Amino acid sequence: MPDQNGRSPQAQIVVDAIERLPPTEHALLQLSVRHRMDDAEIGALVGLDEAEVHRLRLGVLEGMTSELADAGLGRWGALGAALNEIGAQGPDGPVELPQAARPERRRTRLRVFAFGGAALVAIAVIAVSTGRLSHDSPRGLTEASERPVAAPREFRRLPRPARSSSRNIYAATGAGMLSPVVKHDPPLVYVPNSRSNSVDVIDPHSYRVVAHFNTGLVPQHVTPSWDLRTLWVDNDAGNSLTPIDPHTGRPGRPVPVADPYNLYFTPNGKYAIVVAEQLQRLDFRDAHSMKLHRSVRVPCLGVDHMDFTADGRLLLASCEFAGKMIVVDVKRERLVRTIDIQPGSMPQDVKLSPDGRTFYVADMATGGVWLIGAGGFRLKGFLPTGRGAHGLYASRDARRLYVSNRGEGSISVISFRKGRVLTKWRLPGGGSPDMGGVSNDGKVLWLTGRYDAVVYA
Repeated sequence: MPDQNGRSPQAQIVVDAIERLPPTEHALLQLSVRHRMDDAEIGALVGLDEAEVHRLRLGVLEGMTSELADAGLGRWGALGAALNEIGAQGPDGPVELPQAARPERRRTRLRVFAFGGAALVAIAVIAVSTGRLSHDSPRGLTEASERPVAAPREFRRLPRPARSSSRNIYAATGAGMLSPVVKHDPPLVYVPNSRSNSVDVIDPHSYRVVAHFNTGLVPQHVTPSWDLRTLWVDNDAGNSLTPIDPHTGRPGRPVPVADPYNLYFTPNGKYAIVVAEQLQRLDFRDAHSMKLHRSVRVPCLGVDHMDFTADGRLLLASCEFAGKMIVVDVKRERLVRTIDIQPGSMPQDVKLSPDGRTFYVADMATGGVWLIGAGGFRLKGFLPTGRGAHGLYASRDARRLYVSNRGEGSISVISFRKGRVLTKWRLPGGGSPDMGGVSNDGKVLWLTGRYDAVVYA
């Protein structure tokens, strides 16, 4: 039963526990979500070793679960639900529920590249043409879940997206279809190292690191500009964007930008959209100068990833720490709807289907992918894929969707046409596949190993 503040009993217990935290433990929890740092990254920043940070943070969370258990409310599941209910918000900022007692990872026997202990987050694959992927489907295909899902709550009438005039919105991104702008650029893979504040550059032909340069603090992603003439490194904690010239592979002078966790561009190329996660807003900026045009306030914590409707009029973005999705009118630059997924969910990457009718949303907490209609923005179903479902990447022929399951070290392959999981590729010995990209020829899937300081290909 909710208390006078409208909180459930488990949420009130967690709020009280957060308020009692000593400054050190409280700071550790803040760093884990404000700058999305893991134990090693936090330790390097505050002068503690990784094991000590892990012990302190896990001790705090276990203390909370003990209080919940004493009250007869459950343990880890109750804690996750409580954090989502209160918006993962402590007295001074959001708090992330890290995975408890993460098992040690072993290196894979695939093509794996180590990077000196750096935490790798997301990569940009530019004009890659090498390697091979198999599309063979083994026994035991996983069917989509048929359990019903609740319809979202609408608080403002949505402009309905126009029906796609093409059966494949990815028709211009097929294998070997390079824009004339980048056709003569060197084929390179750019990998941001969040822990060491740098970028490594890989030659996809030799699978060797051929360059390395420093960036701002905690680079999270590398994003191509709308005109493909610049690659932007999103320096989340450094409050800057580092430009890279894809023709030379060299970095330029950083551009000051507030809280750039992620970066997208409006379909017409007029504005960049900086995902300012900690500030809870989407900043529309000039696509070239990055001068601020307008900020759109986000009503939920952990805004992370997005994709656009086929006509470019609307975008769908995930709020990781609130278990919600938001819909924004791109032309009017305003919020038009929030969508509740389910209690305890942690939506991540978002990808539109080739026919433009369905959004796929990875959910790290429920271990699968939600399907949301692109017309009415209603939940249509759920596909289980694996623990820690995180990144989504369409194949170059637009027939399959690759899902990186970060928590279990696997990649699920979904058929867009059949609407089901065809197969699952497991990394030998486990791993932590996160964000990445598909090579230009469609034969190589590149993924970063977030907790293993490696890249998989």
